[in-house]
Amino acid sequence: MPNFKAKKLKKLDLPFEKDGVKLLWKAQNEKTILILVLIEEQKFFLQIKKEQDEFIIKADKHSKPSKISYLQKSLEVFKENFCEEVFSESFKNKALPQKTTCIVNDFDELLVRLKNKKIFIEIGFGSGRHLLFQAKQNPEILMLGIEIYTPSLTQVAKLAKNYDNILLIQSDARLLMSVLSPNCVEKIFLHFPVPWEKKPHRRVVSEAFCKECARVLTKDGVFELRTDSFEYFDFTLKNFLEFQNPKFCIKKNENLEISSKYEDRWKRQNKNLYDLSVWNLNNLEEELSLEEPKLETLSFTKQSLINLQKKFNNQTFKEKDFFLHFQNFYKLDENALLLKISLGAFNKPEIAYLSLGQNLEFVFKKPFRTRENLKALKKLEQILYDKNLEFS
Repeated sequence: MPNFKAKKLKKLDLPFEKDGVKLLWKAQNEKTILILVLIEEQKFFLQIKKEQDEFIIKADKHSKPSKISYLQKSLEVFKENFCEEVFSESFKNKALPQKTTCIVNDFDELLVRLKNKKIFIEIGFGSGRHLLFQAKQNPEILMLGIEIYTPSLTQVAKLAKNYDNILLIQSDARLLMSVLSPNCVEKIFLHFPVPWEKKPHRRVVSEAFCKECARVLTKDGVFELRTDSFEYFDFTLKNFLEFQNPKFCIKKNENLEISSKYEDRWKRQNKNLYDLSVWNLNNLEEELSLEEPKLETLSFTKQSLINLQKKFNNQTFKEKDFFLHFQNFYKLDENALLLKISLGAFNKPEIAYLSLGQNLEFVFKKPFRTRENLKALKKLEQILYDKNLEFS
């Protein structure tokens, strides 16, 4: 990630604007300064950390922009106008291809492009062989590939340039699944996931994931697992057996028309391969009925902010299926704070920044309207309405 180091900082007189880069305001605590940047309607934080006798300036990893060029430009502007004795620069970065239309950069854009489409999803597409094969065999279907590793995303984006029915996104599949609309996916492929035999909580498959599959799959939609791990196969089967009337197709050592590089490796090692297809997933769990918390109606006094920071700094609230963590407080001015929280489900947390002053505002987008996020925000609402904190 691009960054640089400097011995000295000049006085941070903000707001400041140059070459299309707007530095709007700063928030700080004892360890860190955050500067809100606006470039072409995209907002993010620059982060300044003091370490011994030097400052390290880089992107805040939880708000970094979709285009690396925005970050590089903002760092250049900040370096030229607010820093002295710069002695180390690292502006080289393997950026994702920005002009590739098959890559989507955020969930809002993705949901728009998925609307009214027949959808197949592949989770962890790796080299992309299976994803490209499915796209070629099913030109009427939109193939959505989900991958967390940048090299795989970049490689497959190049291979997919001649396809008009492929979308790729860099995301944790568990989080992405939670924002999809009900009954919108025809098939979900999970081929050769990491088994995580010693850390099963890190697996893609879980009780919550299976419920999300049931929610997003169409009436005749199918989930398909292919793995070399019998333990993972058995674990997945047991999770889906919790449904009322699931239907299964189980195969062993089946040869498919297309083979991934991992599959080729396992075959050379004479390992067994297991296929599990599941459908008829009637998810009877009630749909989300929580109301949207009315956080923006809150107003804060100076004393209430002091009380809030004193009482809840680094506090975590854990419930059965969600959590809320007060990560950091930053001073905006004498009458306002910036609050950083993490929240939601344990296996798919989100980060949010809130400005607390005469009113409450989310600095960036609100967390997505998942069941766990809404419960966590409701908990936050209850805390902020506590009369013992002397809120106005």
